[in-house]
Amino acid sequence: MDWYSRRTYGRSLDPAKALGHHSRVLWSHLRFERSVARWNRLDAGLRALAVMASAASIGCSWCMDFGYWENAGRGMDPRKLREVPAWRDSDAYTPLERDVMEYAEAMTANPPTVTDDLAERLRTRLGEPAFVELTAMVAVENLRSRINAALGLTSQGFKDSCDLREASRPSSAGVD
Repeated sequence: MDWYSRRTYGRSLDPAKALGHHSRVLWSHLRFERSVARWNRLDAGLRALAVMASAASIGCSWCMDFGYWENAGRGMDPRKLREVPAWRDSDAYTPLERDVMEYAEAMTANPPTVTDDLAERLRTRLGEPAFVELTAMVAVENLRSRINAALGLTSQGFKDSCDLREASRPSSAGVD
């Protein structure tokens, strides 16, 4: 597992190391994740925003870090990825993306606060298969984020490796 993580992601993944303390849990989780990776009815960008909005609601810094890295590497707008925790105050998102993130937060709330109106808007705009996949992806991210948060896993610095251009740009604060 360590070899695969290093080869695929450039480092060992903390969640895999943590789950590795119980091999049946680890291998069941890996089989499940491989199956989830094959779902393809929901647009990948919408899936990313839903997953990250759920992770932000739970407060999983590991998931936010990895999600930024993974989706920036797929060419997603870095601004959209950065602004997920404050999406309501951002003008970076389309109305559909806003509905997806609202749905992810509402599903993640305890108890869930999804309204019939929001669910119907999404079902109408996405279609039944993509709406079901959206719902399942948010539930999957709740599983991931809650495990990681409960085990105390935090950012591994994935985002730092893809933010070099941003980090090298001079700050305008205090500069004339």
